[in-house]
Amino acid sequence: MRGPLALGLLALLGLVLFAGFVALGTWQVHRLAWKAALIAHVNERVHAPPVPAPVQADWTSITAADAEYRHVQLSGTWLSDSQTRVWTATDAGSGYWILTPLRRDDGSIVLVNRGFAPDGWCDLKGHCPAAPDGQVTVTGLLRISEPSGLFRHNDPTGNTWYTRDVAAIAKARGLVDVAPYFVDADAASGATASEWPRGGMTVIHFPNSHLNYLITWYLLALMVLGAGVYVARDEYRLRKRRRRSP
Repeated sequence: MRGPLALGLLALLGLVLFAGFVALGTWQVHRLAWKAALIAHVNERVHAPPVPAPVQADWTSITAADAEYRHVQLSGTWLSDSQTRVWTATDAGSGYWILTPLRRDDGSIVLVNRGFAPDGWCDLKGHCPAAPDGQVTVTGLLRISEPSGLFRHNDPTGNTWYTRDVAAIAKARGLVDVAPYFVDADAASGATASEWPRGGMTVIHFPNSHLNYLITWYLLALMVLGAGVYVARDEYRLRKRRRRSP
C-alpha cells in the first residue's frame, strides 16, 4: 500500500502526462485539418487555368502561402548566356534542372526552370545548349526561391548549385530586376518527350502523417488513464483488505 505522498506524486505525474498527450493529440487534429486544406488548395492552384505571372509591382507582396504552385503564364526572350544548372535527382535519373532567365517586355527578369536534363547534356564547364531564340510564352508553376541549405550548400564561385536560390543565382549572373520567384515550366512549354530539358516534372508531395500522430498521442493518453484506473483500483483493494484484517 502506497503512502499519501507517493499517491499524490503518482496522481500529479499521471495528470501531467494525460493532459500533455491530449494537448499533443488535439494539436495534431488542427495540423491534420491544416494539411488537408493546404493539399486541396495546392491541387486547385495546379490544375487551374494559367494566370499572368506577378509583375514587378506585385513582387513585394508575394508569399508562399498566397502564391506558391500558382499556375502562371509569362512571355519574353531567353537569356541563354546566363543559364544555370542545378543538380537534382528525379525518376528520370540524376542530372540537373536548367534555369534560364526570361526577360519580359517590361525589362524585368524571371528565372524559369525549363526542366530536367541528364548528366552530360551540358559540357564539363557547365555550358548548356542555348534556349530557342525569339519571343516565347511559358506556362508553369510559380515557385518560391530555395535558399542554400546546411547540407546542400551552393558554390557560386565554382558554379555548383544544389538549390534554386533566385537571389544568389541572379547575383552570380549579374542580373538585375529579377523576380523573387522562379517558374517550373510545364511539359507543354518544354521540349518533346525525346528532347531536353524536359518540363512538367515538378514533384508535388506533402507528407501527411498527422492522423497517425494524433492516434498515437490519444492512445498514450488512454494508456495513462488506464494506468491511473489500475493504480486506483489496486490501492482500493489493498486498503479494503487491510480494513478487514484483524
